[in-house]
Amino acid sequence: MENSISDLPQPTDPATDNAAAQVIEETLLKVSGTPSNAEQNALLNRVVDAWRRRHGQGSPKPILTLVGGYAGSGKTEFSRFLSDITGWAFLDKDSLTRAMVERLLISLGGDPHDRHTDLYLREVRPLEYRCLMETAFDNLKVGTSAILSAPFIAELADPDWVSRLTNRCAAKGIDVAVVWVRCDPESMREYIEFRGAPRDTWKLGNWDKYVSSLNTETSPSTAHITVDNRLGAAISLADQTRETLKRILT
Repeated sequence: MENSISDLPQPTDPATDNAAAQVIEETLLKVSGTPSNAEQNALLNRVVDAWRRRHGQGSPKPILTLVGGYAGSGKTEFSRFLSDITGWAFLDKDSLTRAMVERLLISLGGDPHDRHTDLYLREVRPLEYRCLMETAFDNLKVGTSAILSAPFIAELADPDWVSRLTNRCAAKGIDVAVVWVRCDPESMREYIEFRGAPRDTWKLGNWDKYVSSLNTETSPSTAHITVDNRLGAAISLADQTRETLKRILT
């Protein structure tokens, strides 16, 4: 990753460390607003704490962070930013499962780039998310916190699903944080067109129909924190933060 925070030198004194941590905290507050609930405040504190601890003993209790959002919302970039700060494992659904998904769809007689038909939603999507979650728990079981980047549309719309996950994690001494990356349709389309992924062909060809099925005005009720990436604001701030830390630490 270009301009990676993790590649910067370690802070050489407490003042430098505090200055870097303050930059990170200010960025998170800008993209998510003043914490409005305990979960949001806990996640912000954990991210800053992870920055301080990443060269020390680390936090004794791992955390599972779900970063959801619609296609093109910026969830992958924001997840990378969190991972860059904290050192937590970054697990992206497409990177982990795309090759398997495409081959499975072909074997079922479908389009390898299908992400909207009943065939994909019924036969393939559940396996994608199972692979993602099991990979996360492989990390969590050995004490490595994990950030999962995936739409999580159906999952975060279901409070019972989030409760089951939270309870499962609590039983194993794992914290859970749910992040929703909010974005406007125009910015999402711009990003989708820019990345040029075959899996987005249907969306772009049926844009009005696709957008009409989205709720871009509110976050799922299960979200602990909303990152406002309308007009690409959050990702721009993430890039600015990397540059600021580079000036502080080099």
